[in-house]
Amino acid sequence: MSEAEAATAVDVAGKLGFKDGDLVQELGYDDDVDFDLREQLEGGLGGELLTEDDQEVVDGVILWWRSGDGDLVDALVDSLLSLDAGGVIWLLTPKSGRPGYVAPADIQESAPTAGLHSTSSAGVSGEWAATRLVSRKQ
Repeated sequence: MSEAEAATAVDVAGKLGFKDGDLVQELGYDDDVDFDLREQLEGGLGGELLTEDDQEVVDGVILWWRSGDGDLVDALVDSLLSLDAGGVIWLLTPKSGRPGYVAPADIQESAPTAGLHSTSSAGVSGEWAATRLVSRKQ
């Protein structure tokens, strides 16, 4: 990885609040995910994203979600299973006008039901919108 690529990787991980050594689980992976974003995130973490089969307690979750994937509340609740106290969930949804677009209102309606609330968003991908969700207990 070049110096510029390494800086970009740290920028992506940093934008999402992650640092080298953090464990991040990826849920909802499919062939439409942003592979550049994944690669940059893994570079900033210094390791691979964990899969839904991994059982470690994680610092964060990346949840790729599209309309038609099922019940968002259920997916958010499931994403909490391995999440450490104080961890964050980044919900990545296709941007407006893209196939699988999820309206922000759907996220705002689903998050509280799952015990979460939206705190911010981050521009990390040309195709995907990123919404930061945390436990309401924090």
